[in-house]
Amino acid sequence: MSFYAHERRIAELACRRASLLTDSVYHSQVKGTVTKEDKSPVTIADFGAQSIVIGAVLHAFPNDVVVGEEDADVLRQDSHTRDLVWNLARKAVEDSTELSGDIGSIKDAEEMMSLIDRGNSMGGNKGRIWALDPIDGTKGFLRGDQYAVCLALMVDGEVVTGALACPNLLVDPSNPSGPRGVLFSVTKGEGSTMKPLSSPLSAEGVPVHMNALTDITAASTCEGVEAGHSSHSQQANIVAALGITKPSVRMDSQAKYGSIARGDGDVYLRLPTSKTYQEKIWDHAVGKLLVEEAGGIVTDAYGKPLDFSIGRTLSANKGVVAAPKGLHAVVIKAVRGELEKAEAAL
Repeated sequence: MSFYAHERRIAELACRRASLLTDSVYHSQVKGTVTKEDKSPVTIADFGAQSIVIGAVLHAFPNDVVVGEEDADVLRQDSHTRDLVWNLARKAVEDSTELSGDIGSIKDAEEMMSLIDRGNSMGGNKGRIWALDPIDGTKGFLRGDQYAVCLALMVDGEVVTGALACPNLLVDPSNPSGPRGVLFSVTKGEGSTMKPLSSPLSAEGVPVHMNALTDITAASTCEGVEAGHSSHSQQANIVAALGITKPSVRMDSQAKYGSIARGDGDVYLRLPTSKTYQEKIWDHAVGKLLVEEAGGIVTDAYGKPLDFSIGRTLSANKGVVAAPKGLHAVVIKAVRGELEKAEAAL
């Protein structure tokens, strides 16, 4: 018996529809960027994708709640931006009417804004809670690089299923000129899969697995592009200490999780840049499960399990390390050594 099969399908369909919207903005000249209070950017695509995904989730599971990154305050104050977002959302729904029986539709701009605001759950360790990042890697999205639409279901604080759409990721990494757009999905205990975003709705995903490495020096690493999100200098020291000689690949968003899950790379390092920063649950929920089900281990930088049961952030954790099961302990030892060295120098 397959657990959460319906939830996994809804997650896939929601991310697929949202990707129609984000991809249209990605290839346009108008990104409609707004700067939030924390100085991070949000685009019209973030708002539109959030409304689409939350609408899909609540159509299928009306009693569930969502932890989403955005709210509709800006749209309620700015009619021009609201109209831009509504036109995007309406078109994405119209272009995917075959999905409406499963994930519904959005009737007007007011409903769209109400759906965006339904991402206001504070999370926690009880019940069914979806973690949503409508565009993970907004800066990558703006510069024309990698980004992802990320959705995961947590039950009583544990991530159990979800989907990760990477519209700009190569379907076949060995063919740089080939098609782009990959949809990953995963269920705890049932493995991780991928398929092209453009594949038919009935297409089955292909199982993905991490590389079965036993020698850490043969590994390759990936890390975030933004220095404010992860300490590149410390990560370089760790890579050198491990004897890894392949250059690190820098990539935005949870596309990193998808990439190492399917064997494009092996180790993902995200070291804390400050004592106060807390990782958001929507930035890691589905990616963490995707890597674990593909044969990896994901912890914080000190080897502690990531705890999604506390609230909207991973407040009990610092940093993230993902690696194949056979190499994770070796990587954590090097990471802890670097962090202890840095702490001693303070």
